[in-house]
Amino acid sequence: MDTSPVRAGLAALRRVWAGPDYPPARPSLRRWPRLAAAGPPLALLALLGFTLITAQFLLDERKLPTATAWLLAALTVAPLPILLARPLWAWRIMFLGQLLGTTNRPPTEDWPWSPSQVLVILAVLVVVAVRVDRAVLAWLGLFSLLPIWIFVPRSNQGGVILLFVVVLVLGDLVRRNVHARRALAEQAERSELEQARRAVLEERTRIAREMHDVVAHHMSMIAVQAETAPYRVGPVPEAARTEFLDIAGSAREALTELRRLLGVLRSDADPAATAPQPGMADVPDLVAAAERAGMAVRLDGPPPDAPDAVGLAAYRIVQEALANAARHAPGAAVTVRLREHDGVLAIAVRDTGGPPAPAQPTSGHGLTGMRERARLLGGTFSAGGTADGFAVTAELPLGTEDPTR
Repeated sequence: MDTSPVRAGLAALRRVWAGPDYPPARPSLRRWPRLAAAGPPLALLALLGFTLITAQFLLDERKLPTATAWLLAALTVAPLPILLARPLWAWRIMFLGQLLGTTNRPPTEDWPWSPSQVLVILAVLVVVAVRVDRAVLAWLGLFSLLPIWIFVPRSNQGGVILLFVVVLVLGDLVRRNVHARRALAEQAERSELEQARRAVLEERTRIAREMHDVVAHHMSMIAVQAETAPYRVGPVPEAARTEFLDIAGSAREALTELRRLLGVLRSDADPAATAPQPGMADVPDLVAAAERAGMAVRLDGPPPDAPDAVGLAAYRIVQEALANAARHAPGAAVTVRLREHDGVLAIAVRDTGGPPAPAQPTSGHGLTGMRERARLLGGTFSAGGTADGFAVTAELPLGTEDPTR
C-alpha cells in the first residue's frame, strides 16, 4: 500500500504546530512613497484603536475584569502585525484567541466572539489560505472549525462553517491563480530565452556553413596546389620544393584550426576544444615556422611559463603580430620578446620596417582581436609606429583565470 499521502499529511500536521513558517511576504510600496513613509505610524495607530475597541466590547458586553479584557484584546490583535511575515505563527495565535475569546459569553449569542475578533479570524484565514500549501491548509481549516462546533449554537453552526469554508476556498483559489501566473511568466521567460538561444545557434550554424563552403574550400585548394606544384611545373630546386611543402603544411594546419572552430560554432553549448590549445611552449615553433616561411624573425630568449589562458592569448597575439609584419612589412627584421615581471607577462613584437607592402583589398580585424584578447584577461594592448618600424606590445596578468570557464 502506498503510504506517501499519509506521510505527507502527517508532515503537514507537524508543520501546523511545530514546523518552520513560510517565507515573509512584504508588499512593495515603491509606487506610493508617501504611503510607505506614513504606513508604519498609521498601522500602529490602527492596531491601538482596534485593541481599544475590542477591550471596550469585552468590558461592556462580557463584563470581564479590566486586566482580563485587555489581555484578551491584545491576544485578539496580536496576529495582525506578523500576519504577512509569519502566517503560521499568526494562525497559531489566532487559534488560541479563538478558544479564549469565548470567555464569559452569553449562551444566547449567535457569535461567541467579539465583532473585531471575527474580522481578525477571517483576515488570518484569508492570508494563510493564500500563503500555505494545500495539505497544511486542510489541517488549518479543520482546527479552525473545531471552536465553531464547540461554542457556536447548533442553529447557527451551518452558516458560520459555510462562511469559514468559503473564505478558505477563495484564498486557495487566489493562491493557485498567483502560482499559475508565476509559472506562466517563468515559462514565457524560458521560451524567450530558448528562442534567443535558437536564433544564436542558427546564426552560428549559418556562419559555420559559409566558412566551410568558402574559406575551407580555398584553404584546401591552396594545400593541394602547393603539394602538387613540384610535380606540375617540372623540376624545381630543393629550396622551392621545401617552400611548397611548408605552404601546404601551413594550409593543413589552418584547415585543422578551422574545423575545430566550425565544431564550436555548430555546437549548442561551449565545450572545451577537443584538440589541445597552443600556449607559451608553442611560441618557439611559431617563430620557427615564420622563419621557414622567409621572415627574418628572432625570438629574444625562451618564453616564461604562464597559465593556459594567458599562454593561449600570448600565442595568438604573437601569431597575429607576425602575420601583420609579413603582410605590411615584408623583408623587415622582426624581434619577438616575452618577459615576466611582477606577475605580468610582457609581450613585444617589433619590426624594423621594410619596403611597403601592396595595398590590401580589405581591412582586417587583427589589431581589434589582439586588443580584445588582452582586455578579456584584464591586460593592456597597444600597437603603433616607432622610429624605425612598428611595434605591438601587450601586458597580461599571470594570475588571470580563463574567463570562458
